[in-house]
Amino acid sequence: MSTPEIFMQRCLDLALLGMGNVAPNPMVGCVIVHEGIIIGEGYHEKYGEAHAEVNAIRSVKNPELLPKSTLYVSLEPCAHFGKTPPCSDLIIENQIPHVIIGTIDPFAEVAGKGIEKMRKAGIEVEMGLLEKKCRTLNRRFFIFHEKKRPYIILKWAQTLDGFIDTDRSETVHPTWITNALAKRLVHKQRSEESAILIGTNTAQYDNPALTVREWSGTQPIRMVIDRVGRLDPGLQIFDRKSSTWVFTSAEMTGSENLKYIRLDFNQNILPQLMDELYRRNILSVIVEGGSKLLNSFIDINLWDEAFVYTGNQFFGKGVAAPHISGKTLAYRKLDDCKLHVLKRKI
Repeated sequence: MSTPEIFMQRCLDLALLGMGNVAPNPMVGCVIVHEGIIIGEGYHEKYGEAHAEVNAIRSVKNPELLPKSTLYVSLEPCAHFGKTPPCSDLIIENQIPHVIIGTIDPFAEVAGKGIEKMRKAGIEVEMGLLEKKCRTLNRRFFIFHEKKRPYIILKWAQTLDGFIDTDRSETVHPTWITNALAKRLVHKQRSEESAILIGTNTAQYDNPALTVREWSGTQPIRMVIDRVGRLDPGLQIFDRKSSTWVFTSAEMTGSENLKYIRLDFNQNILPQLMDELYRRNILSVIVEGGSKLLNSFIDINLWDEAFVYTGNQFFGKGVAAPHISGKTLAYRKLDDCKLHVLKRKI
């Protein structure tokens, strides 16, 4: 039996197909229903391109059915001209009489204006269907607009005895803690977020590429904190193959795919960093740094999710993994490794 909840769930399933391709826009899905049957559907496929409502309306083979149909959409239709025209205008133009919305858009240019415009045009608008699920889907987007900062994801791997790294005074090269399956999952996660952030020591000692090599997807912006500009320009993150941002106090000149952003290191840099990333439309950041950088976020409770991988080995001594507490979102076994996903308690 078809129910409104089933149709909104279909919107959410469609919206997920845009993961990694639409930021800083939200993921949105839309279905059009006539007499209990879906006659059109679509989702926001790529930033700057048509929104979900546009794709759904275009997919309807018989447009004459639109004035007798109900449009379901996971997020409020936009009411402003951005990269594309307002979706609320298109719904009005096609005389769709009934619109059911998952949740209001928190973006100031929308924020109820799309609903108001449609109601003034005589459209029956309902709100709040599967609202919690709709907000969870776009939690990055909601945090960005409500908290004026990116969604922060902490990520690290630790040993069974609780170490994140060996003692680098004794071991020069990085020691791999988890397995190949965990590595592929990390690369998948990278493809879904806007940026990755590491600290100076991680860049210097590990020389990571911070790329999506073992998954097909979008390459996030690579970010590194380098207070005095001491990092070797020959490191992999400076290979110019993808965009790299360096946060520093030094006066340095950027080049193709390399940007330097100055911060005041005499003050706490994290609030400054959040302001810069918000201003530059960075919707989400994975913090993949070492213990010092991770703890700096934990100490001021500046995080939203944490992905803690535990490998099947012991170090005996080394750099202690961060201590963190939160609500468990997921727990997975990855062959001989484990993944624990936590959500910050509000």
